[in-house]
Amino acid sequence: MTEAPLLRLEAVGCDFDVSRPWLNRVLEREARQLLRAVDGVSFEVRRGETLALVGESGCGKSTTGRSILRLVEPNEGRVLFEGQDVRALDAPGLRSMRRRMQMIFQDPFASLNPRKSVGAAIAEPIVVHGLARKGEARDRVAELMRKVGLSPDMAGRFPHEFSGGQRQRLAIARALGLAPKLIVADEAVSALDVSVKARVVNLMMRLQAEMGLAFLFISHDIAVVERVSHRIAVMFLGEIVELGSRAAIIENPCHPYTKKLIAAVPSPDPARRQIRRGMSNEEVPSPVRPASYVPVPRLYREVSPGHVVQEFAA
Repeated sequence: MTEAPLLRLEAVGCDFDVSRPWLNRVLEREARQLLRAVDGVSFEVRRGETLALVGESGCGKSTTGRSILRLVEPNEGRVLFEGQDVRALDAPGLRSMRRRMQMIFQDPFASLNPRKSVGAAIAEPIVVHGLARKGEARDRVAELMRKVGLSPDMAGRFPHEFSGGQRQRLAIARALGLAPKLIVADEAVSALDVSVKARVVNLMMRLQAEMGLAFLFISHDIAVVERVSHRIAVMFLGEIVELGSRAAIIENPCHPYTKKLIAAVPSPDPARRQIRRGMSNEEVPSPVRPASYVPVPRLYREVSPGHVVQEFAA
């Protein structure tokens, strides 16, 4: 019997109202305009695996990740975590659910209070959720800091006293404090230097093996995604255009957008330095739609078991 996925998204959509009534009147457009940030996204994350959500900036990756925790409210679809519909939860239920789902943001400095010691920042969610008292939380903080490769003696320092890589380790420690089953890592290593990035990625992979964590790893960097992921979902203009195992996507990309992403990855092979890549002059379609917009039906063709690519309906 196949185990139920930890997380399942079913046709999730998320719109933002970008109407400018005065401009619409001048241009004789429909008054209400919607930015279709996420359009019918469906995928699963299994227990203990890393699903990478990859695509260019602005394609809807981060909005999808935030929709899972309802940091952004989806307009449609279902988000099922351990079989429960996250969108149907009331405030206490959502708070309880968020103990088991945590998020790591791109800029750890912005997500840490500069007036609080890092030890207090890590301890705060543990105390707020009633997992430990203040005295016990200090011991838990020391354990978490050791787990992410930092000395417990650093707990009394403030965020500005740490490097970017160390701050991201602190953000990981804070996320681990609630013993989550799923971590949404939103461009968690994109702001780091290459060597630091590699060490943080290795840390995340080690923690996954030790704790059985599942990751939704959001990134635009195919090279990092190839290292960290078990499966890859490619996103373009708010939609999943290709989904499959890491090997299937990297070795046999089928959607034109996936091919472009992989072709753009720099190669260290000196023999390939003289290869000239063609530049595309294609205009990227606008994700802004009138309020009356009805999504075009999408079909997915199975290339191989577990590897699907999007096709337009006839």
